[in-house]
Amino acid sequence: MSTRFRLTMAQLNPTVGDIAGNAEKARIAWEQGRDAGADLVMLPEMFLVGYQTQDLVTKPVFEQDAMAELEVLAAACADGPMLAIGGPLREETRLHNAYFILKGGKIHAITRKFFLPNFNVFDEVRLFKRADMQGPWDAGPLRIGTPICEDAWYPDVPEAMVESGAELLLVPNGSPYFRDKHQLRLNTMISRVVECEVPLVYLNMVGGQDDQVFDGGSFVLNPGGALAVQLPWFEEAVVHVDFTHDGDGWVAQEGARALEPDTLETDYAAMTLALRDYMGKTGFKKALLGLSGGVDSAIVAAIAADALGPENVRCVMLPSEYTSEASLTDAKYAAAALGVTYDIVPIGKVRDAVTDTLAPLFEGLEEGLTEENIQSRIRGLLLMAQSNKFGEMLLTTGNKSEVAVGYATIYGDMAGGYNPIKDLYKTRVFDICRWRNAHHRPWMKAPEGEVIPTAIIDKPPSAELRDDQKDSDSLPEYEVLDGILTMLVDGEASVAECVAAGFDRETVKRVEHLLYISEYKRFQSAPGPRLSMKSFWLDRRYPIVNRYRDDG
Repeated sequence: MSTRFRLTMAQLNPTVGDIAGNAEKARIAWEQGRDAGADLVMLPEMFLVGYQTQDLVTKPVFEQDAMAELEVLAAACADGPMLAIGGPLREETRLHNAYFILKGGKIHAITRKFFLPNFNVFDEVRLFKRADMQGPWDAGPLRIGTPICEDAWYPDVPEAMVESGAELLLVPNGSPYFRDKHQLRLNTMISRVVECEVPLVYLNMVGGQDDQVFDGGSFVLNPGGALAVQLPWFEEAVVHVDFTHDGDGWVAQEGARALEPDTLETDYAAMTLALRDYMGKTGFKKALLGLSGGVDSAIVAAIAADALGPENVRCVMLPSEYTSEASLTDAKYAAAALGVTYDIVPIGKVRDAVTDTLAPLFEGLEEGLTEENIQSRIRGLLLMAQSNKFGEMLLTTGNKSEVAVGYATIYGDMAGGYNPIKDLYKTRVFDICRWRNAHHRPWMKAPEGEVIPTAIIDKPPSAELRDDQKDSDSLPEYEVLDGILTMLVDGEASVAECVAAGFDRETVKRVEHLLYISEYKRFQSAPGPRLSMKSFWLDRRYPIVNRYRDDG
């Protein structure tokens, strides 16, 4: 019996629906494994079709194309190591989330996912059926169990596989990012290793898909829970791991161990990767945004420049009579520091034309929110016109605090195709700005240094839609607002619990009211990367029509 087994872990970035392209990436990884003398090349969950496919996977022709491509891939990888890859499997009326082992040009073994997640962003019960719990498969010198993603979060499936003879657990994953998730994954997998007393390989995919970001961070654990190998986060990696039999069982040889970034860096990396993939996978090469001189548009400009390269980002200042000289200066400085294109398109003449057109209807009525929103909608109109003309995707720049309470104009500054900071509260926007000014990484395409001027970070936030306007005129101070929102949204807390935490009851009630009445805006808002467990969209699904209020 051989006492050595070499595994190639392919932490790669698939594209949903690009079945042939994903198969080609798998084949190239297989060649790398073959050239390195691997016995098995492992890819993540549902890699063949991308993840998450949502209802696309239920389309019969999609399933048929996936299975046809799987057969082509098996034939292409016949002479060399085994290839493990995830994809859909139709068996009569039942569709499974499956994991295929390809060997000698054929399907050697299949594992079907048992536990189907149906919470947060997952709807797998809607899409797939569970099969009976399965045992391990024959890998030559050893037997391997492949619990698929959620299957490893509970003891049942891994224990059943080990009790049936599995000597190594390989866990293929499509596990999306949220802040601090890696430690949760690691601790859970350590529990499985301690219970089962065999090594475990946790392989996660990487890349952006709509609102979800898959952060990689794959790892290998030895019996007892010791970390043997740690792959990097937010980037593709192909790593070869040797397992040897020491007489008592299989043990992974220690390899490279990447250092986990802090949460400011992981949030920033997630936003950057999400935007880069959203643009690239939808065919856009250039981005456009309104640069107001405020902190939100400044950080979005930085994310865009880091994701796409400064040469592919255009920022437009759209001043009105209320735009301060400081904002004009700050926006120009930020654009120059990033190296992006910077244009100025004044809105005064358009605003005058709209005001004159509506004057007969509005005669005798006081100016107010309507006139403020007209400015925002003019900006949205002019930006969308440029987006259409130049083929640039318009990015929106509303933070989670504003998105939560509706402090944004629908069909105005909410217009656009993607919002990189949609799940970032305002107070965290400031933290992220300071972090980016102080740090630079190889994956960032924009220059290092102070790319968000300190003046932008330090000045009181303002929409500048009327004289001397400040956000605090309409909203609680952001430290207070974000504290309340974190409890109401992220923690689903009651009004009474917010008051017990020290917040003023009247303020809490006002924030709760704004949160509920703004649901219709969020329903029509651009997608953006999920950074928390309570992002607006799949994590938090509330009705638009809603008469409920918590009396506290």
